Parts: sequence; C-alpha cells; structure tokens
Amino acid sequence: MSALISDRFSTYQAECEQRFLQLKANEEELNRIFIEIYGLQDELTPEVADRDVTVHRIFTTKEEVPESMRGSAYVRTLRDEIISLLSYAVGCMLGRYSLDMEGLAFAGGQWDAGKYKTFLPDEDNCIPITDEAYFPDDLVGRLAEFVRVVYGEETLEENLAFIAAALGGKGKTSREVIRHYFLTDFIRDHIKTYQKRPIYWLFDSGKQNGFKALVYMHRWNADTIGHVRVEYLHRIQRIYEREIARMQEVMDAPGAPREAAAAQKRLAKLQKQLKECREYDAKIAHLALSRIDIDLDDGVKVNYQKVQTGPDGRSLEILAAIK
Repeated sequence: MSALISDRFSTYQAECEQRFLQLKANEEELNRIFIEIYGLQDELTPEVADRDVTVHRIFTTKEEVPESMRGSAYVRTLRDEIISLLSYAVGCMLGRYSLDMEGLAFAGGQWDAGKYKTFLPDEDNCIPITDEAYFPDDLVGRLAEFVRVVYGEETLEENLAFIAAALGGKGKTSREVIRHYFLTDFIRDHIKTYQKRPIYWLFDSGKQNGFKALVYMHRWNADTIGHVRVEYLHRIQRIYEREIARMQEVMDAPGAPREAAAAQKRLAKLQKQLKECREYDAKIAHLALSRIDIDLDDGVKVNYQKVQTGPDGRSLEILAAIK
C-alpha cells in the first residue's frame, strides 16, 4: 500500500465513485422493475438524479462539483477528507482512537493503556496550540509524528505538503499552513461536525492566540483546569517573557536595522499575547481552585457550561465559544 496520502486519497475517491455509480444503477433498475410491474411507463421514468443518490461522492475541489450534484448533502472535497484525517489524528493523540483497534478506544470508564502501542496518546490530556513551535509536544509536532508513524519517515514532508495544500490558508511552509489551520479553523470545523456538541474542548485566551490547548472531555477530571494552568499557561507566559527580553536585546544592538525592525514588530505581538495570557490566567485561577469535575451522563452542553462557571455563578468563558 502506498505511503503517500495523495495516493490513498485517489484510491478512496475511485472507490467512492464506483460505489456511487453502482448504487445509482441499482436504484434505476429497481425503478424500471416498479414501473413495469405497475404499468407506469407513461407517468414515471426510471432515471435517478445524481444529487438524490445517498452515498458520498468526492471531488478534488468545489469547482469540480458538476451541476448535477449541486445541492446534494453527499458531496465532499479533498479538503473535507483532509479535515476528517486531522480530526482522527487528534482523536488518536487524545486517546479517543487507537491505531491498534477499530472503533472507539476510550469514551469514558476505565482507561486501558494497553490499547495504545503503535502511537501513544498524550499522557496528560493537554495538547497546546501556539503560533510558533514553543512546546515540543504542540499540536503540529504531534501531527507530524502521527503522519510519520502511519505513513513512514521517507514520505513525511511530501505528506505534510499535501495536507497543507489541501487546507490552503496562510503560511510559507507546510507546517506553518497546518499550524494556522489548527489555530483558526480546527475547533470551528470540529464544533460543526459534532453539531455544537464538541468532545475536544479548546482552552482559548482570545484573539491574540496567546494560549490555546486541546483536551478530551472524556478524560476530564477535577484537576484538569489546574493542570492546564500550571503546566501550560504559566509556561507559555514565561516563554513570552524570555522572547520579549530577547527581542529587546536585538533592538538595542548596534547596526542591523532590518533585524531591529523585525524584532520590534514581533515584540509588539508578544506583549499583546502576554497581556492576554495574564488576563486569562486571572479568570482561570478561580476555576482551578474550584476543582470542577464533570458527569458524562449530563452531556456536552451542561458540562461545557459547568466547567466555565465560577463559585459566584458567573460564566468566565475560558473555552472556545460554541457557534
């Protein structure tokens, strides 16, 4: 089997097309039989419109979708498939899925580490998403590891480039494009896929992207907020402080006006991110001290609000808004 995601996509696309054509042919044959049995040749035709065939048909881009398929709920594109792949990869990172078994590996109950051998899930149920690679286990780094494990080392860069090209968006390198997607669009796509009942929850400090981190609700416990705050939010603040000091040194150094201008621009961004994180820290501290646990039987909507409600009953909105 090919180690290239592009080849896997082409194979799957062809399988879906064959399935679509077969189902359409079957439905039209049934219609012919029905029409013949009841003598409805003058009233009905056996043809089935493409948009009424109820299996997925995959196109490379939206522009390739023919008029006959417009309006169908079963149209998918390469980008849709890549987004699904990334969602599955995140599920493997957080332990919902395992490369070693089909179906769900964990959705509550007793955690079984023995289910995960080929690709290990995150130990502490927290994967940071930052606009630069500040953490060795950030989401982009973990995705690269997932792709390497599944498809091999030799095709890693080509596969990341294929993913980035399918996603589109900002970035000079494939990793930058993927990072931008995770920062800006991943949670929105996830919320849409799960019909406003997300199972991966995003800690989100705000528009400056000062701090973001994903956790899996089925692995949530009373110490989750406190752990995220101490091990990740506080660490990113220290990183910003060091980077701010380093940018100031570059600006103060003699000569190199171009480097100084770039440092000044980055310094301004870092200062905004640090300010956002400190304000976010003040909100999250109240919740961390409350050690809020959840009951999975209450569902996403109730628990999502519960973990963001302070002791005084005020909503502190530490998670990404569900829109």
